[in-house]
Amino acid sequence: MSSSPVGLHRVLAPSGVLPQAADKLDARPEIWPDEVRIAVERLNLDAASYRQLAEAHGGDGAAIRRVVLDIIGARGKMQNPVTGSGGMLVGVVDEAGPESPLGVRKGDRVATLVSLTLTPLQITDELASWDGRSEQVPAQGHAILFARSIVAKLPDDLKPELALAVMDVCGAPALTARVVREYVDKGTKPVVSVIGGAGKSGSLSLAAARQAGAARTIGIVPVESERDRLTAAGLADAVTLADARDPVALATAVEEAGGPADITVVCVDVPGCEHGAVLSTAAGGTVIFFSMATSFSAAALGAEGLAADVTMLVGNGYVPGHADYALELLRTEPGVRGLFESRLAED
Repeated sequence: MSSSPVGLHRVLAPSGVLPQAADKLDARPEIWPDEVRIAVERLNLDAASYRQLAEAHGGDGAAIRRVVLDIIGARGKMQNPVTGSGGMLVGVVDEAGPESPLGVRKGDRVATLVSLTLTPLQITDELASWDGRSEQVPAQGHAILFARSIVAKLPDDLKPELALAVMDVCGAPALTARVVREYVDKGTKPVVSVIGGAGKSGSLSLAAARQAGAARTIGIVPVESERDRLTAAGLADAVTLADARDPVALATAVEEAGGPADITVVCVDVPGCEHGAVLSTAAGGTVIFFSMATSFSAAALGAEGLAADVTMLVGNGYVPGHADYALELLRTEPGVRGLFESRLAED
């Protein structure tokens, strides 16, 4: 069987679907000429996926570890069956096929910029070094990249776990900056609200919005501790408390902070935030959904029910140059770096 640049040759069941939609992938280590095998060092689980696993198992680290192992063992990839999301990984190139277009070679330390939901993966150490209590998972095993996968070499000036945390969400700031620039190019400096502004993708998106020319940035957080952190980071012109699952409360909070927003960026990892995002966005505005907990039917039907004239974008995680852009934000914005480093210290 010949290889497919999108990985069709690795799909075991059901036939005819892309790897992300597959129930099971072939994760054997032997590679086709256009593939790359990565010796895995660390996984970074998607925030929505990890939250679901932690809540389902009461924070029991051993149970969470067992479930993750079971998923990978059964499916040949890491794809949470409840959230549908996965994450990404860091490792070292173990072998690169002679026809691979990815531009990496044996010995390169890399981060995959494609989801674990479509990456063939085998774990060989039973995740023995992971206590199950954080999104970052020390691991041994291998992963396979296809010809149309995306991979980035890890920078020498950043710790691998820090670079991994940034690269996991690098699509969010890049798309936020693009949308803000589109407004600016048309003569409008937008008000940008980021729901979940103290998190990884949220903090980067706030920094990107300001850098791209936003007139005002608003960070929405659910608890006082996050409000204090984000205020100290100095990434938002206003930081306000609101439960994003309460549409009226969220819209009121955004308005009192200087809204409604021309651009709303949703970066929280809990379901039920769609209506609040729509309601707190100005007529003619844009809502960008980056959370894997988003129900896109709820977003569409909610906008219709509210007679809301808003453009809704799905953050697909890929914008050309997104990894380099996010890493540069980390290097140049002390507030962003401080939030990331404090989060990693807690993990």
